[in-house]
Amino acid sequence: MATIVLVGGAWLGGWAWDEVTDKLRRAGHEVYPVTLTGLGERRDEATPEVGLETHIADIVKVIAANDLRDVVLVGHSYGGVPVTGASDRVAGRIGRVVYVDSGPIPDGLAYIELDPSIRDFIERKVAAGGDGWLLPPLSWDELETELGAGLNGITSETRAAAAARMTPQPFKTYTEPLRLTNPEREALPKIAILCSFPEAAVRGLIASGHPMGTMMAGPEWRFVELLTSHWPMFSRPDELAAVLDEAAPEHA
Repeated sequence: MATIVLVGGAWLGGWAWDEVTDKLRRAGHEVYPVTLTGLGERRDEATPEVGLETHIADIVKVIAANDLRDVVLVGHSYGGVPVTGASDRVAGRIGRVVYVDSGPIPDGLAYIELDPSIRDFIERKVAAGGDGWLLPPLSWDELETELGAGLNGITSETRAAAAARMTPQPFKTYTEPLRLTNPEREALPKIAILCSFPEAAVRGLIASGHPMGTMMAGPEWRFVELLTSHWPMFSRPDELAAVLDEAAPEHA
């Protein structure tokens, strides 16, 4: 049995992991799907001050309050950034870090800086529909055409159900730089579950010196291809749960 903490991407609460959580618990794992401040059922807690450090603290609080040890810490999409920060803050409690269609970013970088090609589009959305401090959920068409996020395998019914539950993202979570200070984090075993692009593309990022690629070049990394949508918890929950089950320390 493993202890697994699940952190979703932008606009998502712990609800996004429901199918995966059920399957992992049936396999005997202790699972904690996290809803970050200002999202999901915590949407009323959103303020302009909610930033990346708030979300890192949310994850650390779940781990510390439940006295979790040897944690398999999982971050999807944007969730990979606060997961990286949490693994830095409580490295001694982490067994391995798993990035689902995501990856770490370097110290001092903000998530919005990772892809300059979409920054103007995102900032316009915040200004027009988020009072300057919230990023409204994007439509599935916008996610695919503007952000290049794959939708393969997500049914129209699932898209509608997920869209109805998505909540605006406090934009400071995108603009506050990540701060990393603990070298113990660097040696933690790490797995990247690749959904939108194959391992060869990741190797290309590493070779090109891309900020995310430079963080994924060490011997502590293992790559697993699960080629599907950017949201594998919606498009292939059974397979994602199986990969996370295999990522447990007794298997990996």
